[in-house]
Amino acid sequence: MPPSTIAKANARTANPSAAGTGPALVVIMLGLLLGLQPLATDMYLPSLPSIQAGFGAPVSQAQLTLTAFLLAFGCSQVVWGPLSDRIGRRPVLLVGLAGYVIAAIGCGSAQSMEALIGWRAVEGASLGAGVMCARAVVRDLYAPHLGAQVMSKALTGLGMLAFTAPILGSVLVNTLGWRSTMFASACMGACAWLMVLLKFQESLPAPNPQALQLGSLARTWARILRNPTFQAYNLLTCFTYAGLFTLLASSSFTFINVLGMSRTQYGLMMSGYALCYISGTVLCRRLLARMPVQRAVAWAGLASLASGTLLGLAALAELRSVWAYIPSFCVFQIAHGVHMPCGQSNAVGPFPQAAGTASALNGVMMMLMAFAMGHWLGLTLDGSSTRPMGYGLWFWGACTALVAWTLVRRHGRPAHA
Repeated sequence: MPPSTIAKANARTANPSAAGTGPALVVIMLGLLLGLQPLATDMYLPSLPSIQAGFGAPVSQAQLTLTAFLLAFGCSQVVWGPLSDRIGRRPVLLVGLAGYVIAAIGCGSAQSMEALIGWRAVEGASLGAGVMCARAVVRDLYAPHLGAQVMSKALTGLGMLAFTAPILGSVLVNTLGWRSTMFASACMGACAWLMVLLKFQESLPAPNPQALQLGSLARTWARILRNPTFQAYNLLTCFTYAGLFTLLASSSFTFINVLGMSRTQYGLMMSGYALCYISGTVLCRRLLARMPVQRAVAWAGLASLASGTLLGLAALAELRSVWAYIPSFCVFQIAHGVHMPCGQSNAVGPFPQAAGTASALNGVMMMLMAFAMGHWLGLTLDGSSTRPMGYGLWFWGACTALVAWTLVRRHGRPAHA
């Protein structure tokens, strides 16, 4: 895409009349909505060993508190997406965020591992509404290339919350216990609910009265899934997120139990990774101002492959120094900060009339892949080796690079379907 075309895309919104909410407020709201996910995951990661020990559960069952959350989070979007196309983003956000707050309180009050897993699933299903609508709102308001830049700003806000979450989680776990992390998530969810209630104006240009009809829905799904642009960017987001999830699901057990980090050190390290992710989202905006999205993603793919390979080799050699892993994780996070805004906005880009449904399909596929990876990690994490974590990052880094260099390069220019 030549610079003149990029400039025209940047100057155009998909629905200018809906921008009355205000671009700055849109970015802040999107950052908060998207940031609820790392708050619900990263903030309690330092407490996973404590939860496991407190309930006397095996590692695989403790992992279910994360994988059940993500599976419900992904699958729920299949419902939230078409519903938001039918009745609008605002009512779906209000219902979903209210459910999230109630479920987070339930998590903090759980008296058994089974109850905690159940409430985490409800929490994830409710949060699916917030994250799905956030991605759909970007498509409601902006054309694809500008949407990627707006999404990168929102994901910078997500990164800021992800930066504070592990540190706050470590402090809360050490002072008040793991349950306090759940109540803190409930407080942030309540803040997001109030912002939507008081400040957000509906962004959906026109409701689709057929969005919930099974025949129409099946045709829409088929049209989205057949679209080459969706396929390319969907796989990009799925693979890079699977790499991130591998880090999230395995890092607390690996760094604390295998490499001997304290919970405070672990929280600081995870916050450092969040800063790297923020740097990646800033880099994404810089790259997109100068080059097409395909080229930006290709450069990030090289970083994903290089960092994943270094992590895999370190695990193969069973290196027991944290510094054998931390620098490569930083590079992986920077690349992830480029892949996600480009992938999420452009996967939805060809479907202005079905942005909720397209966003939902992208979301559910990411979470299904993460659930499968979480199941594998639950079976392979034994508390004595770094190999499950390192090999997982190596595999997903290679997959991300392959998609960036082939499918995105070939089909990555969005076109209205």
